[in-house]
Amino acid sequence: MGHFLIGMLVVVLFIGNIIEEANGEISPTVLSKIEWMNKRGPYLGIVAPNNFELNPLLASQAYVPYPSLPFIDFAGRRFRFGKISNQRVVIVMTGLGMVNAGVATQLLVSLFRLKGVLHYGIAGNADVNLEIGDVTIPKYWAHSGLWNWQRYGAGIDDELALEAPGDYTRDIGYLQFSKYSNGSDNVLNRVWYQPEEIFPVTGSPEVREHIFWVPVDKSYLNFARQLEDTKLPQCVNTTCLPRPPKVTIVDRGVSASVFVDNAAYRTFLRSKFNATAVEMESTAVALICHQQSIPFVVIRALSDLAGGGSDMSNEADIFGSLAAQNSVDVLVKFVGLLPPHGSKIQSE
Repeated sequence: MGHFLIGMLVVVLFIGNIIEEANGEISPTVLSKIEWMNKRGPYLGIVAPNNFELNPLLASQAYVPYPSLPFIDFAGRRFRFGKISNQRVVIVMTGLGMVNAGVATQLLVSLFRLKGVLHYGIAGNADVNLEIGDVTIPKYWAHSGLWNWQRYGAGIDDELALEAPGDYTRDIGYLQFSKYSNGSDNVLNRVWYQPEEIFPVTGSPEVREHIFWVPVDKSYLNFARQLEDTKLPQCVNTTCLPRPPKVTIVDRGVSASVFVDNAAYRTFLRSKFNATAVEMESTAVALICHQQSIPFVVIRALSDLAGGGSDMSNEADIFGSLAAQNSVDVLVKFVGLLPPHGSKIQSE
């Protein structure tokens, strides 16, 4: 009987631990580690989309893991601690898409003392004047996947559903599917692009604001201008790009949980929004940082033509690794430009 009771107690304790994890609570052990590391802050938060972009940074000689506590695992994420160019950093990988990027970034800024956030990775290229391998630093980011899909038969002068109470707007513009139809009438009609609802820490709780174009930090952007003469590799084995890649400040990037491999939509995003980088995470990172009043910048290397290449092209397969490495190289150089640890950058 005694063995049975002990066994039941073990089961109850095990279930209790599962429930605690399922509730998303921070265990005392993890909380003590977070508090201990925060005493050594503030950190630069570095956000990578996936292992393809994370691994080159972890393998870089510039990154030195913190020896006593190289990482903390929480909520399915691993937060890695170390130094890059004598800057204390905490690195997290988001996973694919806007939701993953938003969750990981919110955890990062909520758990740790940060002085800024740097996001990097690869992206599709919507600008015919740039080449694969170029590294872009956009001034603004927007979520291009939040739509109000208008019913068939309604026109551009007709009010959208829920437009009157302020939930939706026609101010930003639309994509009309019939312009891309080879057949007769297209019942898909059009979608109207929408701004995000945000709840900044500087505002009133539960009082929404709206934003479409999220600006990166101007001070970070000024540091980034010093990177425009950076020399980057041009070849993968014996296959080379038409010219050496360059670092360039561009006007805009767009994100959505959609992989764009379509020439017509690529052209539309460029003509409608003047977008260069087209990808799946950066605006989520931008929106979190904007709402939390944390300075941020995004570095995205162009890895493919977002559907603009030939039917037989496989530019992402060939040059994806070079683009990922270029994004890491520029990130490391950017970190080296920042003021010493402990100095706070005046956000503009």
